[in-house]
Amino acid sequence: MTLTDIATPTVFETVESEVRSYCRAWPVVFERASGSRLYDEQGRPYLDFFAGAGSLNYGHNNPVLKRALLDYLGNDGVTHGLDMSTTAKRDFLETFHSTVLEPRALPYKVMFPGPTGTNAVEAALKLARKVTGRQTVVSFTNAFHGMSLGSLAVTGNAAKRAGAGVPLPHAIRMPFDDYLDGRLPDFLWFERLLDDAGSGLDHPAAVIVETVQGEGGINVARAEWLRALAELCRKHDMLLIVDDVQMGCGRTGDFFSFEEAGITPDIVTLSKSISGYGLPMALCLFRPELDVWQPGEHNGTFRGNNPAFVTATAALDTYWRDGALRERTLKRADRVERALLDLCGGDRRAGLSVRGRGLVWGLEFTDGERAEAVCRRAFETGLLVETSGPRGEVVKLLPPLTVTDDELDEGLGILARAVRHSA
Repeated sequence: MTLTDIATPTVFETVESEVRSYCRAWPVVFERASGSRLYDEQGRPYLDFFAGAGSLNYGHNNPVLKRALLDYLGNDGVTHGLDMSTTAKRDFLETFHSTVLEPRALPYKVMFPGPTGTNAVEAALKLARKVTGRQTVVSFTNAFHGMSLGSLAVTGNAAKRAGAGVPLPHAIRMPFDDYLDGRLPDFLWFERLLDDAGSGLDHPAAVIVETVQGEGGINVARAEWLRALAELCRKHDMLLIVDDVQMGCGRTGDFFSFEEAGITPDIVTLSKSISGYGLPMALCLFRPELDVWQPGEHNGTFRGNNPAFVTATAALDTYWRDGALRERTLKRADRVERALLDLCGGDRRAGLSVRGRGLVWGLEFTDGERAEAVCRRAFETGLLVETSGPRGEVVKLLPPLTVTDDELDEGLGILARAVRHSA
């Protein structure tokens, strides 16, 4: 095979594994990216309402973050540091404390696990079990927490769970908010099991929850439901873990998605957009009294991704020293909601519905085939969106938080035409 062969799309089919997925939905070769757009090798632009599955909240190649990264590399800054102390890590920790933790009165210790969301979740689960001495973790219907075995055990999607090839023990599922369409009081089943010595439910170490289930279909938990969950955890001595891997870093408006509910989880996981630039990075945050780790008890070769520390620091300095990004995100949320509601009202097929918060929105169809057709048509006309939900029935919108009003209107217009085309 020659270098010329490797430059053609054929190599993806002949050399790369069948496990690839996104490239099947978007069958072009992308060459460059800037702001809210990707460009294929023919120079055709695509408006990106996927944003690296939420890893690019500040857009592609954000110029402020890129300048900080290039300056750091140009000065021969440390790129790989395991968990050694470096100037880049110090700058990040100081900035994260002053811009995020301190203003919110959050006392969290910061742990750097391996640089992926699933590793942050694995660390959270290990810590909860270590602290409590218990094994069972409660998660929720339609949850998604990652693809490694511990994370898969608390994930709901049957197809993803099937890939494990082994049993996924020590996890139990409970209904997410409105899973039963309001027919039963919140947590009635859960609390009954906890109170009944004959229920067979081992006392859980923790409960893990997403405030907005992204992969599960943009299922939004109400603030009152989250507050009741936090109180239930406190009452029954269970640690509350909020998985903010996709919904954190401003996606819902506030830096953390749980802020609206006024709760303080025991453990929080962050990844995706924490680096700000799409560089691998993850955090596990927890109350100081939970910091019972022995040195090296949970580690990873690439937990010291110093270039990611640099871009993360620049992102925090640029976007989280004040409330401007939050206010802009919430205003654009209103704009998206109005447009999607208008689209639902004008659709000729019944059953189309809308849900979301901040700049994460879902357009639910009655079947996955139509949702897939909408995404396919959107791609053909220059917009990247994907499906989510247990049957792929929800078209998911994740535009960069830095998207302009004109770009937002453009993307919503393409989506509306794709919906009408599929009718």
